[in-house]
Amino acid sequence: MIPPLLRNILIIGIIIYFVIILVFLKNKRLELKYTLLWMLCGVIFAGMVIWPQLLTIIVHMVGIQDNMNGLFIIGFAFVIVIIMSLTSIVSRQSRKITILVQEIAILEKRIFDLENTNNERK
Repeated sequence: MIPPLLRNILIIGIIIYFVIILVFLKNKRLELKYTLLWMLCGVIFAGMVIWPQLLTIIVHMVGIQDNMNGLFIIGFAFVIVIIMSLTSIVSRQSRKITILVQEIAILEKRIFDLENTNNERK
């Protein structure tokens, strides 16, 4: 069981967590589609703080003996999901940047060729 003082501190921490996420969203420092992943993590951890027996039920359903080991595995799983989503985003952005650089190079070559053609006519 979570001691009452620790539970109150964790609830305050989760509220601050949500406020920070919403401020980032408002200031356009975080896009909505990425905010949803962080909000989901916050809701699940808030659920575990408010109803600690939920963690016990989930841990015993999976077959883990100790609640702390279960909490560690759940936290590790969330980190893996977040890393995978960020890796996917970085890969997409890298492809877009490559395409943009190639298009800029083609446009610069066209401009160079047009300038050379105009200079030869004069």
